[in-house]
Amino acid sequence: MDIAIPVLGGLGLFLYGMNLMGMGLQKAAGEKLKKLIEILTNNRIMGVIVGALVTMVIQSSSATTVMVIGFVNAGLMDLTQAVGVIMGANIGTTITAQLIAFDLVVYAPIAVAIGVAIWLISSRKKSKDSAEILIGFGILFIGMEMMSNGLKPLAGNPAFANIMTGLKDPFLGVLVGMGLTTIVQSSSASIGLLQALASQGLISLDIAFPILFGDNIGTTTTALISSIGTNKTAKRAAIIHFLFNLIGTIVFMTVLRVPVEAIVLKISPNNIQRQIANAHTIFNIVNVLIQLPFAGLLVKAAEKLVPGEDGELETGAKYLDPRIIETPSIALGQATKEVMRMGTIAEKNLVLSAEAFKTKNEKHTSEVFSQEKVINRLEKDIIEYLVELSNAPLTDEQQIQVNVLFNIVNNIERIGDHSENIAELSQAVIEERLEFSSEAIAEFDNIFDKSHRAFTTALESFENNDYDLAKETLKLEEEVDALEEKYRANHIDRLNKFQCSPSAGVIFLDLLSNLERVSDHSTNIALYVIDKFK
Repeated sequence: MDIAIPVLGGLGLFLYGMNLMGMGLQKAAGEKLKKLIEILTNNRIMGVIVGALVTMVIQSSSATTVMVIGFVNAGLMDLTQAVGVIMGANIGTTITAQLIAFDLVVYAPIAVAIGVAIWLISSRKKSKDSAEILIGFGILFIGMEMMSNGLKPLAGNPAFANIMTGLKDPFLGVLVGMGLTTIVQSSSASIGLLQALASQGLISLDIAFPILFGDNIGTTTTALISSIGTNKTAKRAAIIHFLFNLIGTIVFMTVLRVPVEAIVLKISPNNIQRQIANAHTIFNIVNVLIQLPFAGLLVKAAEKLVPGEDGELETGAKYLDPRIIETPSIALGQATKEVMRMGTIAEKNLVLSAEAFKTKNEKHTSEVFSQEKVINRLEKDIIEYLVELSNAPLTDEQQIQVNVLFNIVNNIERIGDHSENIAELSQAVIEERLEFSSEAIAEFDNIFDKSHRAFTTALESFENNDYDLAKETLKLEEEVDALEEKYRANHIDRLNKFQCSPSAGVIFLDLLSNLERVSDHSTNIALYVIDKFK
């Protein structure tokens, strides 16, 4: 217990510090992370660079790979792009081991003290993000020091010496590395523990190497687990990550182990922590250089292991994936895309409901009812996603955007309800064989055109953040209000003159009311755009 408590406590602090530092870096990066992903092309070299940079920011190759699986699952990235990012993530994760090797523990309390002071004194968001980076940095090294000190008593323990002797079997060392990383779910943490053991003279370089290579295979388990429940392409991305690290480990254990060991010994002859860090860096860089030209073969292998095609997603969200919430700026962009998709479906359903009334086609009414279920499902999925996103570390601006999306989703769903109401009224027209005058049909066409334009203009203003289009929506809504009042009076006049049956009259007035409400909800969407410019 004297050993376990400080080691486990130190490991906990290490993981917390690394996570806190990563969160601070991520929030400080903000939209830059989103832009990094957006510049991705089919150029795998660019993908490698982006993957490395993103991992340096969030401090976890596992998190980056899980994020990539989310991107692929959400349609934000294809498999060709994913290969490069996955490879780059392995390079980016080496930064933590390099930081540890600098042995900056003497500065850790100072970093925590400065970070806490900034956090308490400053009210600026950027300053607090910087404070998180400093606090996380300090806690990381304090945790590392606790682990190292906790391991000191093992130096004279014969049982531990026997265990280390057994690990001279390279295959066993790889298995230990795999198991350790699978347990702690972080290759950086398991390598940090390896460096802590080495700093106390408890492990030699020839034992550390196989464990180090096994760590790289173990880190793939997070992505493999994460791929459960995703589409086939996302599963292939996880398989590629596993194959990439497995092949790399085999190559290094059989061919490159001796030359790499010689190189790291020459670079840092008296610093085993630095030797481990350098070996980790060399492994990942060389592994990328070896396998990048054969990335296409990795894709083909993954397609063989996960055969078949993805089926069409008819209901539910297309662009949302909980894994992406780890990067709020990108998650927010995906949520916006899904809201626009919901809006497009609702707009098509509005048009279909009008066609159902004019053509008296029961097939159209059935399609409206069917699509309304899709709209309701999307509302549920988006709201649940936004709730989860709102609990992520968001900037004030991002939180405002989330709140706006909540409201826009609600307005789109209400427009969907009014389309359903129009379809139900159309169904009644069909069943009761009601007829309308040419004047009434012309009035319906006119007010529908205005309401429809209000909705499409509102959606376009939201998508493009266009103030002028938002103002145009308000004008259209005023025109709809005027038409609704005018046409209501006209129809009552027709009823009084017995030019229309009472049943048809009631339905026509309800149609006018529903179309007017569509323009009202369109105005609500436009007002959120206008508010951004105030």
